[in-house]
Amino acid sequence: MIVPSIRFSRRDEKGFFPELRKRVDEYFAQNNLHKTGGSRMIWKAIGMLAFYLTPLGLILSGMFTGWAMLPLVLWMGIGLAGVGMSVMHDACHNAFSDKQWVNRIFAASMYLVGGNVYNWKIQHNTLHHTFTNIHHADEDIGGKGLMRLDKHDAHKPMHKWQHIYAPMLYTMMTISFHVKDFRQVLQWAPQQGKKVFYKQFVNLIIGKLVFISLMLLPYFVLPISFGTWVLGFLIVNLTAGFILAGIFQLAHIVEETDQPLPNEEGVMENTWAIHQLHTTSDFARENWFLRWYTGGLNFQVEHHLFPNICHLHYPKLSEIVENTAREFGIPYHAHQTLAEAGASHIKALYKLGHEA
Repeated sequence: MIVPSIRFSRRDEKGFFPELRKRVDEYFAQNNLHKTGGSRMIWKAIGMLAFYLTPLGLILSGMFTGWAMLPLVLWMGIGLAGVGMSVMHDACHNAFSDKQWVNRIFAASMYLVGGNVYNWKIQHNTLHHTFTNIHHADEDIGGKGLMRLDKHDAHKPMHKWQHIYAPMLYTMMTISFHVKDFRQVLQWAPQQGKKVFYKQFVNLIIGKLVFISLMLLPYFVLPISFGTWVLGFLIVNLTAGFILAGIFQLAHIVEETDQPLPNEEGVMENTWAIHQLHTTSDFARENWFLRWYTGGLNFQVEHHLFPNICHLHYPKLSEIVENTAREFGIPYHAHQTLAEAGASHIKALYKLGHEA
């Protein structure tokens, strides 16, 4: 079963979410704005894709040799993460454009960074966004083995050191996804019938071949050893993995966010919207560069409540969401700076690692 049999309370006695949606809709109507990104997102996507592929072009030019290529592969890793966060992410949520064919085109940028659209939409759009921080339902926090991100997971002696070794493991995120993609397709696609399974398995193979072919270009074009290519490949992916994993952790695994369980009947205490406010946190909302580079993922509260609205609108939405939440007596979590959010995450890791 792809979707867990967990239900959210339907009792919003305070009328929080209907009022919030009303205020958000009024904002867009009064300012004559579309909820998607439009031409601004097109130009941003072109710029971010160019940022990702330009260092590859410079490497292939042959003008740089040896350690002179190090800044280029680091640059490429930063660009890879940027494409994932600020191009693919909105497109997979249908928030990039009000035209579905445009969303599909830019969602396909995921194949250029090694991911898989089918798996992403199930794990992220469906499971993570619906069952945020819920044990055995949100795969983003559970079953990590060396890491204990879920307080309901088994505690192991090694976990008491996780606040120290976590950054090293975060760098492995994009590399581990290549194995994870195969597991997920084999797990999820057969449940939707043989036709879906065959289609998605073929798409997976083609997508991986596209990414590996892109990564292999320097090896076949330049007179470099296989070991040098492997080093470059690792640097690109370790850099991207650290950034992507870090941004996610600062939004969900911090001191303030909760990890509630359903009752014996499988029903959560809160409605879905209120649950999102208990389990999600913003950070560094005044940092314009971080907002641009991460595709607004530092406005994670707004993204979870309105995943089909483009991240370009999140700064304005955050004012509406925070004011409405506080008016209704509902928690709104936010850290002022990136450093503050990082410190809170390390403290949360320490607590999860020391408390069984």
